[in-house]
Amino acid sequence: MATVTVLKFSSPEGAADALSVVQSLQKDRLIKLIDAAIVSWPVGANGPSTKPLVTPLLVTAIRAAFGALGDAYRDYGIDDEFIDQMRREVREGTSALFLMTDDAVLDRVVEAMRDLQFEIFATNLSAEQEQRLRDAFSEAEKPRR
Repeated sequence: MATVTVLKFSSPEGAADALSVVQSLQKDRLIKLIDAAIVSWPVGANGPSTKPLVTPLLVTAIRAAFGALGDAYRDYGIDDEFIDQMRREVREGTSALFLMTDDAVLDRVVEAMRDLQFEIFATNLSAEQEQRLRDAFSEAEKPRR
């Protein structure tokens, strides 16, 4: 089953940097990237811009968060709560990376992304799976001795 994950960054370019890492992981067959989209809101801009990678599916969902759509995306874990959270969190000077992935080699993905500063903003993983993912990234952030 594909996983939808949203990572939030405290800079407008953070999501693009992370997407480059994920694409590199895909080339190494450590993750299957089905789709991705970036929301970036540069300082001084009137609003966020969106950039799709493969299909407009995720971009449409992102636009739903800032518009009136929403019900059509419940199957992807994008519900009213998610939309409200996006409206609160994605602000000027930030970015978010929307990923639809499958077949991730989690330990290798965590290792490759450990130096990136982000918050796991949303996912359609079960609560237990999400906690394991958060724990893995939190372990990766600890200084090595």
